Amino acid sequence: MAIAPRYDTFGVGYTTVRREDPRLAQRIRAALGDARTVLNVGAGAGSYEPADLEVTAVEPSAVMRAQRPPGAAPVVDGRAEELPFEDDAFDAAMAVLSDHHWEDHDRGLAELRRVARRRVLLFTWEPRSQGDSWLVRDYLPGFARLVPPGYTLERMLEALGGGRIEPVPIPHDCRDGFLHAYWRRPGAYLDPRVRAGISVFRLLDADEVADAIERLAADLDSGEWERRNGALLELDELDLGYRIVVTELVT
Repeated sequence: MAIAPRYDTFGVGYTTVRREDPRLAQRIRAALGDARTVLNVGAGAGSYEPADLEVTAVEPSAVMRAQRPPGAAPVVDGRAEELPFEDDAFDAAMAVLSDHHWEDHDRGLAELRRVARRRVLLFTWEPRSQGDSWLVRDYLPGFARLVPPGYTLERMLEALGGGRIEPVPIPHDCRDGFLHAYWRRPGAYLDPRVRAGISVFRLLDADEVADAIERLAADLDSGEWERRNGALLELDELDLGYRIVVTELVT
């Protein structure tokens, strides 16, 4: 399923629960370094686009483009696999929690590298960490089916030509409602508005999701969730596999 039709459906009301978290924004801005011009690929509604940089956004979904706020960076209709820009057109190219939706991951990475002069940055997720999450381990084991074949951060770095991987712990009160943002607020997943902003819940079978939510609700009511995961309630942040991947194209 192509990303534009997918998010023309999934993206309705997206900004209700998906808002930029300032702590994650700070990490992304720091990783962009001395770049002045930035291409944001799969830009969605405009989160994590630094206000002090000259940003151009690419987003294939008309529904998502329509949710960009007044004053947001200019946006063009386009796909990661075929960016409508010349070689070396920007200091940096980035993708924030969007590369897992690309139809051709290697081609998307090659395109980011082609249009960037200095660096490529992705804020993404380490698939090998899926078993570390109570949400996936105990309630959504079918999530493993959604991980693209061969998708590893090491393979990503190899395709980009090398680089570094930075762990990004997720704060307990993260404002951006992606899949694992509510790791210390399990009751949030019972809210259909929260689930509507998380593509995993749309991509899994509806009966599978309904069963997961029913079991989570029961475990919260009985105290079983806290018995298994109570230690998490003492933590302010948690490493759930989110990573910033950076490739420097010049030194």
